Amino acid sequence: MALNDQQRDRIRAAARQTRIDAIRMTTAANSGHPGGPLGMADFMATLFLEHLNLTPENRKAPDRDRFVLGNGHTCAGYYSLLAQKGLVDEDELLRFRKLGSPLQGHPHRNHDIGIDFSTGSLGNSLSVALGMAIAARMNGWPARVYSASSDGESQEGQIWEAATAAAHYGAANLTVLVDFNNIQIDGHMRDVMDVRDLRVKYEAFGWHAVDVDGHDIDAIDAALVAAREETERPSALICHTVLGKGVSFMEDQPGWHGVAPNDDQAREALTELGVEGGELEAMLA
Repeated sequence: MALNDQQRDRIRAAARQTRIDAIRMTTAANSGHPGGPLGMADFMATLFLEHLNLTPENRKAPDRDRFVLGNGHTCAGYYSLLAQKGLVDEDELLRFRKLGSPLQGHPHRNHDIGIDFSTGSLGNSLSVALGMAIAARMNGWPARVYSASSDGESQEGQIWEAATAAAHYGAANLTVLVDFNNIQIDGHMRDVMDVRDLRVKYEAFGWHAVDVDGHDIDAIDAALVAAREETERPSALICHTVLGKGVSFMEDQPGWHGVAPNDDQAREALTELGVEGGELEAMLA
């Protein structure tokens, strides 16, 4: 069933909040990766609000859905969505990357706040997610397992070992959403190490795979519905996105992969995201 207007508004609001939080968190920490979370916000919000069965009430239930953030450096957006779902205290977001905070620069497994696996070392995410998917099936659980990955992470050989195994074992309860923004820390992916057409690659490995506009929430939702209805193959959504989406001076700029904005840049970014007046001043205080 297609999204209704209320669902669309809710997802858009969550994506906007994710972008705002990512700017505030990286600015407060004076470190981190703002560009990725801004680019991923639309497909992550669609997944977390409409498809991922994770709540404060079921966070420790063995048969709930699982999520693995393969490109762990983009975790500011992940943490924002966990806060929006009531799993993380919103005040904790501004302690991002601080000593003693559970919200470090890469996710650290913590079932109290719904984090299923420690990630950051690129390449191992899909293998871990596949193991969770197979375990869920062996236990007869209805759980689905979702993993976010990236075009840069797709340069790692372990991704393709996992893709081979996932198709071999028919892990239809596994879905990977690949953030394809053509940017990594050393520059444009096409120049660094071109992974070429990931949809064709995943299809060749035996997956159900689709290209999708990573900023079109209706298209993302439809692709996630189709993945859920797939009964024999794992699914890959190649989400074509713009790094830094929503902040003009960050969009498609490799320099914003892993550099935190300063106070003036944060003010400009938050203004572009529609924060103004007293709310803006409070956020910058």
